[in-house]
Parts: sequence; C-alpha cells; structure tokens
Amino acid sequence: MEVRAVTKYVKITPQKARQVARLLQGKKAAEALGTIALIPRKAARLLEKTLRSAIANAENNHDLDRSSLIVKEAVVGAGPTMRRFRAKARGMAGRILKRTSHLTIVLSNE
Repeated sequence: MEVRAVTKYVKITPQKARQVARLLQGKKAAEALGTIALIPRKAARLLEKTLRSAIANAENNHDLDRSSLIVKEAVVGAGPTMRRFRAKARGMAGRILKRTSHLTIVLSNE
C-alpha cells in the first residue's frame, strides 16, 4: 500500500530542495528520518516535516507498521513563482524571481 504526504507552496527553490530529496529515495522511513535530521539545510527541515506527516498518515489512517515503511518517492515540483523587481541604474529594473516548491513523499510497505 502506498501512503502520500504533500506540502505545497513552500518558499524554497525546487533545485535546492531536490538535492536533499535525492538522498531519501529507497531508504527505510526511520533511516531516512535519521539521515535528514543531520543535514543543515532549510530543505532538510521542510522535507523532514513532510516525511513525518507521511509516516503519521500511514500509522493512523492505514494501520501500517512504521518499521516496514520505505520511501518510494521523494519528489520536488515547481510551484508558482512570485515576480518582483529591483531598481537598477539609468531607470531600468532587474527582475527577481521568488520561487516556490511542492514537496511530495510517497511511502510504501512493500
């Protein structure tokens, strides 16, 4: 059985979050939590929160055992981008892109 947790509109670029998400795929859920707790990045904190949510969903909604769960997918998709501008020389404007992400973690007991 597959269990999913999604965190949407997180204020971090997808590229930075994908670097951390790659480390989680294929690991046991408990091992992934231990690994992610040691990574000193904002993306690690956000993915840890999503992983804990997925584990709680599996335990409470589907009566699955925590020790049997494996991280099947850890996907980071692009969310909407806020566009801002900063004033530049000679009356021009430089564009600033404030990117957001959607974090998805899928756990499986198989």
